[in-house]
Amino acid sequence: MSELLEIFADKMNFSYELVRPSDLMWGGPQTDGSWTGMLGMLQRLEVEFAIGPFGVTDLRETVCDFSEPVHSENNAILMVRPTLQNDVSGFLKPFAFEVWLLMLLSLVSVVGAVTLLTDNTLAEDKIYSFDSRNTLVKAAMWSLKALTQESSVWLPKSRLIVITWLLVSYVFASSYSGILTAMLTVPQVSIPIDSLADLVAQSHLPWRLETGSMMFQYFKESNDEVLLKVFRGVSGTFPDCWAAREDVANGKFAAICDKTTMKKAMSWDFSTSGKCHLYISKEKVYSNALIAMAFKINSTYLAPANHIISLMKESGILYKWLGDQITNTSQCLRPPTSDRGEGIAPLNIEVVEGPFLLLAGGLTVSLIAFLSELTVWYSCGGNHKSPRNA
Repeated sequence: MSELLEIFADKMNFSYELVRPSDLMWGGPQTDGSWTGMLGMLQRLEVEFAIGPFGVTDLRETVCDFSEPVHSENNAILMVRPTLQNDVSGFLKPFAFEVWLLMLLSLVSVVGAVTLLTDNTLAEDKIYSFDSRNTLVKAAMWSLKALTQESSVWLPKSRLIVITWLLVSYVFASSYSGILTAMLTVPQVSIPIDSLADLVAQSHLPWRLETGSMMFQYFKESNDEVLLKVFRGVSGTFPDCWAAREDVANGKFAAICDKTTMKKAMSWDFSTSGKCHLYISKEKVYSNALIAMAFKINSTYLAPANHIISLMKESGILYKWLGDQITNTSQCLRPPTSDRGEGIAPLNIEVVEGPFLLLAGGLTVSLIAFLSELTVWYSCGGNHKSPRNA
C-alpha cells in the first residue's frame, strides 16, 4: 500500500505524514458510539484517510467512506505447521476400534464354543485317552495362538470351528501386518486443526483474534454456534497478523487472518529459516471480503483516489505489487505430508516402541503374578516334594 500512497501524493499533489493510532488498532465501535483505532481517527476527523487496507462492512461505512476495492480477500486459520509425531499406540491404528471390539467378541465366542463342545464329548475323550482337564484354559490358549499365528499341540475336535477360526486368524493377521508396515514405513502427518469446528473442539492450541478487526466484530456478532465458541474461547488478541507471525510459528497460539498476510508470513519464514513452520487451514473462515482504503466522510480525495485505483487494477500493477511481496511460498503451501521427501522411512526404536512397551508391561505383570504365587505357596508351608499316594 505504500506504493499506492506515493502515487496518490504525486498525482493529487499533496504531502503527507503517517500517524499511528495510540491503541494500534484497526478500529471498532464502543458502547458510547465512538470508535477506536484508525477508524476512530477518521470519525473524529483527525486524518484525511487511512491506508489500512480495511475489510468493507456496513457497520464501518457509518463512520467512513471506502474507496474502490483494492482486491478481495479470504480469511483462514494460521497455525504452527503439523509435523510427524511418533505415536506409542500406533500399533493399534491399522484397525478401527469397532474392528478390534468385534475381533475380541469373536475370540470370546470361539473360546466358549470350543469349551462347550469339548465338555460335551467326555466319552470320546475316555475312548481316545484325551485329557479333558482345564478345557477352558486349553481352548483359550489355542484360540489366542491361532489368532497370533502360533502353533499348538492341543486342537479342538470340531473341524468346522478349527478351519473357520484358522482362516479368520490368517486374514486378520495378514491384513494387520501389511497395514502396519505401510503405516510405519510411509508415515502420515496428522492435521488436527483444519476448520473452525476442529479449532473449538481441541484444547492444546489456544487461538487469538486481531484487535478491532473485521473478523473480531464478525465473530462477536455472529449467531452461529461454532463462531460464538470461537469468540468465547479466544485466549487474547494481537495487533495484526504480520506482527504475530513469530509467535504463531513458535506454536504459542493460532491466529485467524487474511490469506495475503498469511502467505507473506510464510514467505518471510521460508526466506529467513529455509524451512516451513506455518500452516494455513483448508477451510475458509470468511470468503471474498472486499478490501479497500478508508476516507473520512465526504472527503475530496476519494474520487481521484478511486480513479487511480481503477487504473492500477486494470493495468495489473496492483496485483504485481502484491505478488512481489509473496515469494518462496510454493513449498510451504504444500500439505505437511509432503515434507517427508525421502518417502519410505527406515524403522527406528521410537516407531516400534509401543509394542515393546506392551511386551515389557506384560512380562512385568507376569513376573509379579509368578512371585505372588511363590510367596503364597511358601507362606502356606509348601515344599518341593511331591505328595505320596495314600
